[in-house]
Amino acid sequence: MANQSKSRSSSVVVSTAAPELQLFRIPNIPEIRPGNDLVKIVTGAARRAAIHVKDGDILVIAQKIVSKAEGALVQLARVKPSPHALAVAARLKKDPRAVEVVLQESRRIVRSDPVLIAETRHGFVCANAGVDHSNVPENDVVTLLPRNPDQSARKLAAALRKRTGKRVAVIISDTFGRPWRLGLTYVAIGASGVPVLRDLRGTRDRDGKSLTATGFPVVVIRGYRYKPSSEPAASVIRPAAEDLFR
Repeated sequence: MANQSKSRSSSVVVSTAAPELQLFRIPNIPEIRPGNDLVKIVTGAARRAAIHVKDGDILVIAQKIVSKAEGALVQLARVKPSPHALAVAARLKKDPRAVEVVLQESRRIVRSDPVLIAETRHGFVCANAGVDHSNVPENDVVTLLPRNPDQSARKLAAALRKRTGKRVAVIISDTFGRPWRLGLTYVAIGASGVPVLRDLRGTRDRDGKSLTATGFPVVVIRGYRYKPSSEPAASVIRPAAEDLFR
């Protein structure tokens, strides 16, 4: 991450005042139901875990629990597939009811073989327009993305500030696949109180040169639990036969 201060510290920084970046989870969040007070639940879980919210903290909240709290759920038993959905589902061997929900949540289908890649009504391009079966206890129920993730983030941030008395920001995140590389990455689909893009072009680097891109060349990651592996980075390159964008 870029830094505008004169400090030569080798630590990861999030601002000119922060010497390091810390990330920690809030445990024991229960199953979220429509209408639940998400802020009350999150702050209660934080308090029980002896996690004290501070000024400047950023809470990253998974899209799934925001969608559940807002009731962004669809019971597939109530969905009648269109002829288009039936045709796509037959070709992809998918539940036509789920395909119908994807079509309803999409501006357009970007790719549809072997998976559905769609542009959502928000403008995101992702698998199944964000329609998801996972982490939903009920059978035949799917979650949708929040209707307005930025508005959801603003409401959550305002409620968190009121409840905690602290100046906090909120990011609503979701996992997206990516072309050319295997695996998933977290993406901010909603935000409040934190810049979503820092453009430092035109400012000066430490040597007085006009800045196009900057950052620390070396970072130490400490505390991440992993098993030693000899697997090369090249192993995440998506095979051409599986890549929809090559």
